[in-house]
Amino acid sequence: MPFGWGDAENAHQQVQEGQHEGHLSHDLIAGAAAFTGMKAWEDHQRKEGKEVSHSTAKQVIAGLAAAGVTRLVETKGLNAIDEHKAKKQAEENAQRLYEEHYERGQNAPHFNPNEHKPHPSFERNRFDEHPHHEGRPQGGQVDRW
Repeated sequence: MPFGWGDAENAHQQVQEGQHEGHLSHDLIAGAAAFTGMKAWEDHQRKEGKEVSHSTAKQVIAGLAAAGVTRLVETKGLNAIDEHKAKKQAEENAQRLYEEHYERGQNAPHFNPNEHKPHPSFERNRFDEHPHHEGRPQGGQVDRW
């Protein structure tokens, strides 16, 4: 099931707030991972301040979304089949979010953090430290989920 910005934002909020703790669907986890992967990439690129091609951006975002599924599965629980489905869907969702916002939404020839604003939904949501980590991950980076 494809997720747009509203669906992905809603999935992120549900996972973040601990709703449906007993069993989260692969759809919900994929939406949350895509949203959070996109946010992690945005933050990194804005800090770096460098232009990036759309194809590179979408590859990196898809990888971050898949990694997000793995992290969420560790804490929220899914079976191996659902995890595989969620990873594939998260990758597709994350790329779709990027395309909607930057390629179609801003008609940008590439991503330039100095020219293009992040999606407004990032300002409306909290990105807390991942509950699985005790302390900070290596390198002083906070793992936000």
